[in-house]
Amino acid sequence: MDLDKSYFEAMEAKIPKGKVRTRFAPSPTGYMHVGNLRTALYTWLIARHAGGTFILRIEDTDQSRQVEGATEVIYRTLAECRLDHDEGPDLGGPVAPYIQSQRRDTYGKYAHLLVEKGHAYYCFCEKTESEEDSGQFGRADDPCRDLDPAAARARVEAGEPYVVRQRIPKEGTTTFHDAIFGDITVENSTLDDQVLLKRDGLPTYNFANVIDDHLMGITHVVRGSEYLSSAPKYDLLYQAFGWEVPTYVHCSPVMRDAQNKMSKRHGDPSYEDLRDQGYLTEAILNYVALLGWSPRGELAEREVFSLEDLAQAFDLGGMSKSPAIFDIDKLTHFNALYLRAMSPEDFARAAEPYIRQAVKNPAIDAAQVTALLQARCEKLTEIPEKVDFFEALPDYGVELFTNKKSKTDPEVSKAMLQAAIPMLESLGEWSQDSIHDGLVALAESLGVKNATLMWPVRIAAAGKAVTPGGAVEICRILGREETLRRIRLGLDKLA
Repeated sequence: MDLDKSYFEAMEAKIPKGKVRTRFAPSPTGYMHVGNLRTALYTWLIARHAGGTFILRIEDTDQSRQVEGATEVIYRTLAECRLDHDEGPDLGGPVAPYIQSQRRDTYGKYAHLLVEKGHAYYCFCEKTESEEDSGQFGRADDPCRDLDPAAARARVEAGEPYVVRQRIPKEGTTTFHDAIFGDITVENSTLDDQVLLKRDGLPTYNFANVIDDHLMGITHVVRGSEYLSSAPKYDLLYQAFGWEVPTYVHCSPVMRDAQNKMSKRHGDPSYEDLRDQGYLTEAILNYVALLGWSPRGELAEREVFSLEDLAQAFDLGGMSKSPAIFDIDKLTHFNALYLRAMSPEDFARAAEPYIRQAVKNPAIDAAQVTALLQARCEKLTEIPEKVDFFEALPDYGVELFTNKKSKTDPEVSKAMLQAAIPMLESLGEWSQDSIHDGLVALAESLGVKNATLMWPVRIAAAGKAVTPGGAVEICRILGREETLRRIRLGLDKLA
């Protein structure tokens, strides 16, 4: 099996050099979980911090796990999060193609080159597909490792099915370096002869990654710490080819609690789930950035970062070895900070669809409602429940009219509403100031505190103990006719 050496020379010549190059390489399985999003973010931040190149690569060699529409989920998530890539399947680039299944011939050539170099061998043993993927078999019992190379080559050329396995040294140790965990040394005897090329001609994940990362000039490889155990085998592949090893960045897992990793199987949220639950993309990214990384120096106490701030502040020295626990309450805290920091116009645009889920009446001005919500909202999905009373007065009990702090009970509330009706009827214009001034003047004339009058008016107008905005704002938005109708219904309850 003669190999064309000029092919490999041409591939080497195409590799971009001289700057940081990182890649996000998801599988199209239809789900961007929080750990995946964090990997994409860290990979993007490393590139942007160094003025380097960020690459999107789609890893679809495991055809059985693919989900229709999953690639669109990847593109949509990166676009929403503003994690823009410089090279990828949609943009092209100097080392295209960027979809692994379109690079099939490349992996075969490099697998055969590795056999020629003596660092891999053809294996003809009948094994299950799961064994081929994992390489978990008794290495000493595999007769193919010691086959005469010429005899093995003849069987391949005769069309006999085979896989290509990595030839791991039986003795000695392998040491690799990780930017977070430092130097790690393993005994070669603990490593298996993993499958590099499967019977269908497609590479395993572990082989395709090494080939693609080298040929794409990747300088920093960001992945989960579950891949630490595979790193020695990656290192041995780089050494076998005579290639420079990239900087490994193995991120500690994102956990649901102290014992369990987050996972789709356990119902833990994806990025899209969090968006659907009313969290802002900016808040999600800010929180996810701090799951395993913390700013240093003068920024050490800071917790709110824009994407641009993160790109400037991010450095690998701030990465943690400890697992990060995903705390939904902490994310909610971040989300509230971001909602309150929005301009009123931006908040109104974000909030209006949620208001209209509950308030269909076009006479209710959504812009006036949003002004009440911004300081009182932690998630956009809370909005419908907060404002549904504008659409229809809920059924409520007279016990709501009793409030110790406002010094009201049903009898006091009845007197307050009886006095409020003629005053509100007589107002010349229905505005924030006129309603406010009228109610304050009425309270003074009745010899009661403002709260003693405002509480029953608000309860009658809203039918809820807790509302965004007080009596004045609610009455203004409802309008004179609806406000008076509701106050009269409140009087009927009290009677």
